[in-house]
Amino acid sequence: MDQFTFTDMKKIKRKNLGNVVPLELFRTIRLIGLYQALPMNGKGTTLTIGRKIGEEFGVTSVNELFELFEQLKIGIPIITHEDDKGMTIAVHDCFCEGLPIMEGKMVCDLEGAIIEGALTKIRGKRVSVREIKCNVNGDEYCEYIVKY
Repeated sequence: MDQFTFTDMKKIKRKNLGNVVPLELFRTIRLIGLYQALPMNGKGTTLTIGRKIGEEFGVTSVNELFELFEQLKIGIPIITHEDDKGMTIAVHDCFCEGLPIMEGKMVCDLEGAIIEGALTKIRGKRVSVREIKCNVNGDEYCEYIVKY
């Protein structure tokens, strides 16, 4: 085996520390390690990573994807609009909620890319996802436009 899978990630045997890491660590990796340290705020990297993660989730429906999002504590996604061209997804309780407001900043591109990768796999054809609202920007929740 030369690559890890999402199934591999669920094999946890930490006797003392368990299966949870603090949100502060995740935020630090994302917003200091990737967002601040990489060119273009790490967008190319997080988009590539997120799409791959979404594909590897192995979900077969939007409901499964949303349930997994919540189980993994990524956020609570809700479809706020849907038609034959796409949908709008609001994500409540996102990892960025509570961070200082920085107007004009959208930092949840990884979550959008995860949605994109999973929906592309579910639909069997390319889907595009773009973040249009973010808690860090001062919005009430994070929101994504999905185009089929």
